[in-house]
Amino acid sequence: MNTLRKTLVIGMTVIGLGMAAISAQAAEPVQPHPYAATKFDPAKRAERFEQRHQKLHDALKLNANQETAWKTYMNAIKPQAPQHRAERVAFKDLNTPQRMEKSIEFSKARLQQQETRLAALKTFYAALTPDQQKIFDLAGDGHGRGHGGHGMHRRG
Repeated sequence: MNTLRKTLVIGMTVIGLGMAAISAQAAEPVQPHPYAATKFDPAKRAERFEQRHQKLHDALKLNANQETAWKTYMNAIKPQAPQHRAERVAFKDLNTPQRMEKSIEFSKARLQQQETRLAALKTFYAALTPDQQKIFDLAGDGHGRGHGGHGMHRRG
């Protein structure tokens, strides 16, 4: 009988401590990642874009002739405000085949934008020296690499 009481007291103590820990965790406010508060802010997005590209520009040490190619490249890759936002709101009013057609239109527009960026990238890349190309290759193009920009910093 004594063993049963001890087991019961220990079990109730463990359950009580567990519930206290859970309620203490629930009472703590969840701190959002600092980026989450600004990721959709166009001004902050533009600022991050400029900072990443300034860092890459500085690392490349471009000469006067390459500056023109850099500016053309930057104009081609500069983030633009999302297009078709008003059309996306009307998606709910479209039937399924119409939504699919709209989706394909958006995909074609995105592909055209990527092709324009690729042409600018190739032109700029050709203006770089082999050493600068290596730096640029290490930096990447901002895609992949954990969305961390031009790979100028490494994570963990």
